[in-house]
Amino acid sequence: MTIAKVSKKYGMTADTLRYYERIGLIPPVPRTPGGIRNYDAESCRWIELMKCMRSAGVQIEALIEYAALFRQGDDTVERRREILVEQKAQLLARMAEMQRSLDKLTYKIENYDKILQEKGDGKP
Repeated sequence: MTIAKVSKKYGMTADTLRYYERIGLIPPVPRTPGGIRNYDAESCRWIELMKCMRSAGVQIEALIEYAALFRQGDDTVERRREILVEQKAQLLARMAEMQRSLDKLTYKIENYDKILQEKGDGKP
């Protein structure tokens, strides 16, 4: 699949895809005899994983380490797992903070709704 098709499929720019490959977030993409990137199923799985991890807020550095360890083979499974566990804990903490913020916003909106309702009823 061409970079244009992959870009459209995953909603990422071609520059981002090239950048991910350059810094090692995705393995080198196979190329045609003419040197054009030809994304295969494995390349697409890596893109999906990295897109998911980035949308979860996982730092680029952690992903670079994870991808490098993956390429080193099964001897790195324990460390790769540790990275994922660490990132999961950070994501859960961010989610908890976001929930607290959402709860506060909901509370404030409900207070304003009460005030506006009282004004509409002619109450002070």
